[in-house]
Amino acid sequence: MTTAPAGDFDYDTHGYGYATQRRTDPRIEAQVHAALGEGRSLINVGAGAGSYEPEDRYVVAVEPSAVMRGQRPARRVPALNATAEHLPFDDNTFDAALASITVHQWPDPEQGLRELRRVSRGPVVVLTFDGDALDLLWLAEYAPELVAAERLRYPKIDWIAQHIGTTTRIEPVPIPIDCVDGFTEAYYARPERFLDPAIRKSQSAWGFIDPTAESRAIEHLCTDLANGTWDTLHGHLRTQPEFLGSLRLIIGLP
Repeated sequence: MTTAPAGDFDYDTHGYGYATQRRTDPRIEAQVHAALGEGRSLINVGAGAGSYEPEDRYVVAVEPSAVMRGQRPARRVPALNATAEHLPFDDNTFDAALASITVHQWPDPEQGLRELRRVSRGPVVVLTFDGDALDLLWLAEYAPELVAAERLRYPKIDWIAQHIGTTTRIEPVPIPIDCVDGFTEAYYARPERFLDPAIRKSQSAWGFIDPTAESRAIEHLCTDLANGTWDTLHGHLRTQPEFLGSLRLIIGLP
């Protein structure tokens, strides 16, 4: 019996390798953990392989994909097979709630955010991307179809904020030049990395464009790297310590 994916991307088919390519970056982690506050209990929804999940408090992880649950390191707690829209917990069960680069994949983001707010008596923290800022990365010049597809997936930042608290704040998240979490903007200074199919397979965005468009984008990039065009236009990024792109942290308080 085939089970339909819980979100807009089938991680049970395409999620292999995420634990290798999508690792916790310690600088982003520090900002996320500061936003979570001092509470001792946490629910991590859409937990995947456990990126940005604190290890110094009681954690309940929720992840509907068996492949992603299976990639969780032994030091992480096993993840509960459930979805954001139907969290099997009472109101105000946890000191904080986290949703890390996952809200855009939920079938019903409004219900999922409502559930996060319901089960947390403290902050709700959402790490996500601002669809309106995706073209800040030079990749938009090579794969405009990817940016167009991604913009349709990501809920508006202000909309998320409205659903997770009565008091909210939005923080831009600087991306370090050697970021180890392999989302697209992590390679703003390392364009050659996009030529590796394993890198692209760990970025769900590529799964939403036609393979022909992907091939065309990569061929264009490969050519521009070989003839020096990319470096003429964007070479300054190779030594730029941080990139302020579309990554955002949204914190909502009751």
